Amino acid sequence: MTGLSDSFQRPINYLRVSITDRCNLRCFYCMPPQGIALMSHMDILTFDEIRRVAEAAAELGITKLRLSGGEPLVRLDFPDLVRMLAQVKGIDDLALTTNGVLLAEFAAELRGAGLGRVNVSLDSLRRDRFQQITGFDNLDKVLQGIERAKEVGLLPVKVNMVVMRGVNDDEIPDFARLTVEAGWHMRFIELMPFARATASLFVSEEEIRQRLRVLGELEPIVGDSGGPAKYYRLPGAGGTLGFISPVSDHFCFKCNRLRLTADGKLRPCLLSDFEMDLKGALRRGADREKLKRLIAEAVASKPECHKLGEGIVPQGRTMSQMGG
Repeated sequence: MTGLSDSFQRPINYLRVSITDRCNLRCFYCMPPQGIALMSHMDILTFDEIRRVAEAAAELGITKLRLSGGEPLVRLDFPDLVRMLAQVKGIDDLALTTNGVLLAEFAAELRGAGLGRVNVSLDSLRRDRFQQITGFDNLDKVLQGIERAKEVGLLPVKVNMVVMRGVNDDEIPDFARLTVEAGWHMRFIELMPFARATASLFVSEEEIRQRLRVLGELEPIVGDSGGPAKYYRLPGAGGTLGFISPVSDHFCFKCNRLRLTADGKLRPCLLSDFEMDLKGALRRGADREKLKRLIAEAVASKPECHKLGEGIVPQGRTMSQMGG
């Protein structure tokens, strides 16, 4: 196995795989009000094609694999894919990002299939507000899913909140208290401006921190998390607080990831529209060496940083089509 680095000498060891563009929620900041044109089943990578990409990536030095959507748990036989990927030599961290609605149902089976840990997206602890944000009254199911994931050992369970002004920013202290009261591992995420209509909802990391001052001094947690979050702990907390700040304090200088879309396009940068077509190569009979060359070419094209500060945002896909 060799290391994989881009042209700016950043080690690349993380692949996020979107396995479907379908979702059982309709979060307004993720999916446009008019919805999206769903891909046909023929356009989406098969489990075997995903496995083949993972094997090629692992031989290049990818060690971390995260499955996302859409909502990955709505894809039929999803635990079978987890079982396949858990057997890929070189992958030592297999994780899932989910909205949690179906997590209680599948947690035990996923753990048995080889899934290591899970992140759950949750933007409100209030039932009426959860429904306003997502379009569905499923808060209880998500909370049950978080607890079930803990019970079966999908640890640590990290909870991701996208903070939005006038929508849920008043709940910042409520979420933070759960790191003390319930041992939650909570992460506050800045809203990325994929849709210009959401720009006014943006809340910076600095403002989030100000809202937390009433709870006490944040103690930094030393050590490299291997991801974009900076971690802290409140006094007496068993859980942690993380901040992911792609806009106000971007982490492009240490970005270690690639993204594979459900229809088989490899994106070196979430916030750039450049994609490498792996599905076409797979269906034309590309062998593993060919896939490795294409992945390496995509890595070489990874930009130094995003262009959000210049008002340049991706135009080709919505967030729901890229898996975050």
